[in-house]
Amino acid sequence: MIGVGSMGGAILAGLRNPAVEIARPIAVTTNSAASAAQFDGADDVSARAVEQDPGANAAAVAGAGLVILAVKPWLVVDAARGIADALEPGAVVVSVAAGVPSAAIEAVLPAGTAVVRAMPNTPSHIGRGVTGIAGGANASDADVALVGALFETVGSVLVVREDQINDVAAVSGSGPAYLFLYVEEMIAAAERRGFDAAQARALVQGTVVGAAALLESSGEDPAQLRRNVTSPKGTTEQAVLVLQSAGWPELFDRALAANVRRSEELEAQ
Repeated sequence: MIGVGSMGGAILAGLRNPAVEIARPIAVTTNSAASAAQFDGADDVSARAVEQDPGANAAAVAGAGLVILAVKPWLVVDAARGIADALEPGAVVVSVAAGVPSAAIEAVLPAGTAVVRAMPNTPSHIGRGVTGIAGGANASDADVALVGALFETVGSVLVVREDQINDVAAVSGSGPAYLFLYVEEMIAAAERRGFDAAQARALVQGTVVGAAALLESSGEDPAQLRRNVTSPKGTTEQAVLVLQSAGWPELFDRALAANVRRSEELEAQ
């Protein structure tokens, strides 16, 4: 794994779960020695720092059958170029970067190298991630299945076309941030109703976590679950009417479109 920042770190944390059956140690690289030092003494991770060893990335991928590029989007192509000569024949390269087409990565790797794009999200850290994956021009069904099996160790996987990856990023990749924003705003609103910060957080966080668990366990459509809480002419209905009057469908469409537009801007750079 090249890079263990926010997303790479979430994936790595999930993969380090003792219940996950993969070859170990996992070879990772970081920019700084301080970041690499956090893995000192770990028997499941072998970490190298690029600031100490400019050849760290190439050394990390030597012998690996699966390589994850988890650096920032604007660094992905350079990272791929830097490991090209060290890749094992038949290795599958996975990019988790938004806005970087597989073709751009394939262009700097040995001819025929399989590239698979993956768009996970941060709940992968606790094994509850959702990852969309799409194979590039050279990726076989078996390559895509291999990458899918890897990400299934940290959550669920949806195989999509590459032209859908930006939409996956907008919906599930960034989705946790939208939910956290909702929680932030609900806590702030509860505080304005007179609750202190601890009370407001307990009320809102408990409600969100409990509602999510109910959604998962019940198997019911979310619209039906909403109706179950919304008695005609009741208090919940009044709040829901206010929210719906704010034009949520258009708001969500605009938010996802803005997300996709930024991915497309990154692709054009």
